[in-house]
Amino acid sequence: MSSSLTSFTAYLIPSVVVIILLFGMVKRVPVFETFLAGAKEGLHSCVSILPSLIGLLMAVHMLQASGALDLFTQWITPLATQIGFPPEVTPLLLLRPVSGSGSTAILTQIFDQCGPDSLAGWTASVMAGSTETTFYAIAVYYGAVGIKKTRHTIPAALLADFACGVFAVLTTRLFFGQ
Repeated sequence: MSSSLTSFTAYLIPSVVVIILLFGMVKRVPVFETFLAGAKEGLHSCVSILPSLIGLLMAVHMLQASGALDLFTQWITPLATQIGFPPEVTPLLLLRPVSGSGSTAILTQIFDQCGPDSLAGWTASVMAGSTETTFYAIAVYYGAVGIKKTRHTIPAALLADFACGVFAVLTTRLFFGQ
């Protein structure tokens, strides 16, 4: 990186903070009190979603430690192979809706075993970029606003994750010809 870019980025955040403070003073907003009110609201939001996050993290660890993920993968792999889905990517399809860090670990494992330029590597990359950590997002956003009944959210989101997995395979086969 050039030295001028490095010096620019070193002053960027402090400059933004100063601009916000000056803008608040010009508009006669009690800046510190407003900051404290926002921090208090943010802390309240964190505390309100904490039970959902703890439950989700516990479920993810139990799923991995119990071997259930491996069992589900063994059940689904023959069907996935028949429809043209790379079997190495099946664990990613199963874990991605549940855990972002767990799916990143599986993505790294796929790269190590198959290589990033393989069909499995390309498919896993597309899938990791186009799917969502569904249960985490639902726990955080619904928990923050107090929604208890998810109704159609989870089935629709899981269907979207599955569709992303299928289209990841189709896209990589179309563009990379494997």
